[in-house]
Amino acid sequence: MSVTRDIVRSWRSPREVMRRHLALGRREDRALIFLMVACIIIFVGQWPRLSREAFFDPSMPLDARLGGALFGWLFVAPLAFYVIAALSHMVARLFGGRGSWFGARLALFWSLLAASPLWLLVGLVAGFIGPGIELSVTGAIALLAFLVIWILSLVEAESGRDGG
Repeated sequence: MSVTRDIVRSWRSPREVMRRHLALGRREDRALIFLMVACIIIFVGQWPRLSREAFFDPSMPLDARLGGALFGWLFVAPLAFYVIAALSHMVARLFGGRGSWFGARLALFWSLLAASPLWLLVGLVAGFIGPGIELSVTGAIALLAFLVIWILSLVEAESGRDGG
């Protein structure tokens, strides 16, 4: 099934989608591409906000803001997400998780990708409306959606069905 269809299906049944991804075998390249595409999409979602900030505060030009965001989302964030995935696996082990390190990484990376369309919306709201209740609500919904998909995916990954 295509990735875009899996993203849509993750909103209805994230455990089923995670089960299918785990059944495809341990492919670190697949997990890494999920992470990098999610980070790229989230980075692109930052453009409207960064443009707004550069317009209202010209002390730092837009290209400098974009360069910083690019570095953060494509080099720093992936490393942080690897650490978060490892920590989530260790916490899951404390609660009886039987999955693998790969399963925990895949659950987090896939969840980021599945929730990334909402982060595009958050970026648009931040860029066109700016700070306010609209941005807070949109950000909270995006964060909640990500957390729900991630937790359900992690539960599936830690069930031990990935052979790990």
